[in-house]
Amino acid sequence: MTQLVFVSTCESNMAARGAKQGRSGAVLSGRKGADEQEEEEQPLQAVLVADSFNRRFFPVTKDQPRALLPLGNVAMVDYTLEFLTSTGVQETFVFCCWMAGEIKEHLLRSKWCRPSSPNTVHIITSEQYRSLGDVLRDVDAKSLLRSDFVLIYGDVVSNIDISPALHEHRHRRKMEKNVSVMTMIFKESSPGHKSRCEEDDVIVAMDSKSQRILHYQKTQGLKRLQFPMNIFHNRSDEFEIRHDLLDCHISICSPQVAELFTDNFDYQSRDDFVRGMLVNEEILDNQIHMHVTKDGYGARVSNLLMYDSVSSDVVRRWVYPLTPEANFVDQKGLSCTYSRHNVYRGSGVSLGHGSQMEENVLIGSDTNIGANCYICNSVIGNNCTIGDNVTLDHAYIWNNVHVASNVMISQSLVCDKVEIKEGVKLNRRCVLAYNVVIGPNISLTEGTVVSMHHPDEEEEDDDDDEFLSDDAAVGHSKDKTKLKVFNPAEVGACGKGYIWKASSLDDTEDEEISQCLWGLVLNPDPESESEDSEPEDPDDPVIPSPELDDVKVFQLEVLGTLQRGLEENISFDNLVLEINSLKYAYNITLKEVMQILTRVVLEYPLQQQGPQLTPSQYVALLLPLLKKWAPVFKNYVKRAQDHLDCLSAFEEHFLEQESHWAAMVKVLMNMYQLEILEEETILRWFSQGATTDESRQLRKNQGLQKFIQWLEEAEESSEEEGD
Repeated sequence: MTQLVFVSTCESNMAARGAKQGRSGAVLSGRKGADEQEEEEQPLQAVLVADSFNRRFFPVTKDQPRALLPLGNVAMVDYTLEFLTSTGVQETFVFCCWMAGEIKEHLLRSKWCRPSSPNTVHIITSEQYRSLGDVLRDVDAKSLLRSDFVLIYGDVVSNIDISPALHEHRHRRKMEKNVSVMTMIFKESSPGHKSRCEEDDVIVAMDSKSQRILHYQKTQGLKRLQFPMNIFHNRSDEFEIRHDLLDCHISICSPQVAELFTDNFDYQSRDDFVRGMLVNEEILDNQIHMHVTKDGYGARVSNLLMYDSVSSDVVRRWVYPLTPEANFVDQKGLSCTYSRHNVYRGSGVSLGHGSQMEENVLIGSDTNIGANCYICNSVIGNNCTIGDNVTLDHAYIWNNVHVASNVMISQSLVCDKVEIKEGVKLNRRCVLAYNVVIGPNISLTEGTVVSMHHPDEEEEDDDDDEFLSDDAAVGHSKDKTKLKVFNPAEVGACGKGYIWKASSLDDTEDEEISQCLWGLVLNPDPESESEDSEPEDPDDPVIPSPELDDVKVFQLEVLGTLQRGLEENISFDNLVLEINSLKYAYNITLKEVMQILTRVVLEYPLQQQGPQLTPSQYVALLLPLLKKWAPVFKNYVKRAQDHLDCLSAFEEHFLEQESHWAAMVKVLMNMYQLEILEEETILRWFSQGATTDESRQLRKNQGLQKFIQWLEEAEESSEEEGD
């Protein structure tokens, strides 16, 4: 695919001059201290990634890229660029992939591309970017960086002064001869704070004196934390293990970072890079440091819960001077007045008789609000019409929205050009995507997502199985076409839109979609304390709690062994040796070993990344692990009964993860191709293993039936060839 690089004429000249200076400086610097002096004189650069490379905001981002979604009536990327400019960044490279044209158009109209801008913005777009790793490898290939740079995503909102962190980073690189390659910025934030969400929750071990990171681990889904022994045996006299930190997703990097991504194609994210550097620190002689600040604000809008939290903080003025009335983007129509109780009113706003704006309310320009409305903790965009007797609480209403009378909206998102008819009620965590029409007189259950895009558009890539014939695929497509009509029972008699999610306690798949869109809240649960926590009675021994029997403890130990094997690249022979020693220590049968090993491996992506993974994401993470751990499986899967025990655990896992049935066939096929499982035992399991209604339902899965049919035909073909 072709790659488009946009720079204006003046930017191009400046970039050319800077590149020549960088190259000539590298060649001609012969006197002592010349390199350091040149680096100090170089303008501070930044790499802004205007793509999250995930679908956390789908279906909203099917119509608008996340970087352009309005937060406090200002595009998210504008907050990021304002932060970079205020910290002294003079040159920013904005990398775009998804809907790059819209981002480019927005930036060209913004103040960032004016000749007077102190921060020169270069826009680089490519459809080939699939990860942060791809972006940084392209940065290295283009030789864009001349000195240290700031790495940040286009959905970060911050007012942190990073100059102390930048000074520390440069000082370390001078004193330790460029050993430090990255300084990560953290904000002190107690566990359970609303600005923290579980998917970004981390625990960090650090050298107290040098601020060097010794261990970095995300804690989502983990009830047991393990630390490598080397952090206790390093040269440090004092180290800290901290769980009171919020990752601001702001990193100060040396130019070596881009080179290291080029040298290691398995680095796709910043977390991959950090893990790789920590595991190979002694070999590569590279270190990662951290800077912890108590002041300022820094958060990434990684899901709708964070959108709610950050929007509220902006309105409450926690991100000063980035406040609504400041109009820091210098855009016409965004000016507003500020009054007590954090109430902001744009120009041309009309408020009906008896309507109240309680507190923490932002109303965009030319918006009309009817009589007897109650509004609190909400943001309303430009050119909206709100009817009479409307209640808005934690409602986020974007531009050109029409809300009729007698409507109630609670902690929900309403996108551009949506029409809400009379008598509609949106319960918590509802999302109405672009151009949707709802009502009249309908109540949407908690967590309902409505979009003009049919959900089959998104699911067909996962649902269409590679074993389906062309004819079956055509029939499947026709069925989808028939389904693409608006259902009045779901969206109202005059409604337009398709339900993407309707939350229910009995619907696991819906809950996972909700978690994917809204994210997971960090709610400390007293019943889920670590088994290694101190007992209440000092006389009690520090041992696993009685609820954890030997089988459960063995499962946790196997998980820890495999995880350590990945981090330290332990050979499979040593992994088997350690699992065998655990088997004898906890008196575990061979059948239990087989089933526990299978469950641990199948659950590993969910343990590490959380239950919000889509089937395609789950497969992408699991298949490389199966390939890596196949020798461990083969050590235990030898007899026919071993195969059936493995398949029994396989079935048990997918019965609990019904939303991942689209991934089930691909996983089973991979285990067959890796020769972990044999054809004969798979067929035997399928025909004889169904003992419950759930098992029988699983075997009715169309993709699974096609795979079994394919195996049977392959077996018959081999028998005929043998005859």
